[in-house]
Amino acid sequence: MFQERLKDLRIKAGLTQKQVAEHFNIKQPTYAQWENGRTKPKEATLKKFAQYFNVSIDYLTGKSDIKDATAIDEDKLDQAIEKSLGFNGKPATESEKASMKEALMIYLESLKDSD
Repeated sequence: MFQERLKDLRIKAGLTQKQVAEHFNIKQPTYAQWENGRTKPKEATLKKFAQYFNVSIDYLTGKSDIKDATAIDEDKLDQAIEKSLGFNGKPATESEKASMKEALMIYLESLKDSD
């Protein structure tokens, strides 16, 4: 999945392998091996690619279909809230879950705005 997404992002950006490799100060054959799936880059390089193409690492590696690095994954947020305890130490009520989700959405949006 990674190699397909990396290639797709590069092509959609109108870049050649050589241009991307030069940007990251690596050799074109090294980059080509990543796109061909022969090797995988280190975590630090994945982060650089994600920033460069403005996508999340999860999208780049195929763990998510959410492309936008700043998008809030509401499904993950709902899952986290579902596992949350309420304010009284017992499972959260639907009302408490709704309040938590609203507060978290406001907080996460504020983080995006501060970039």
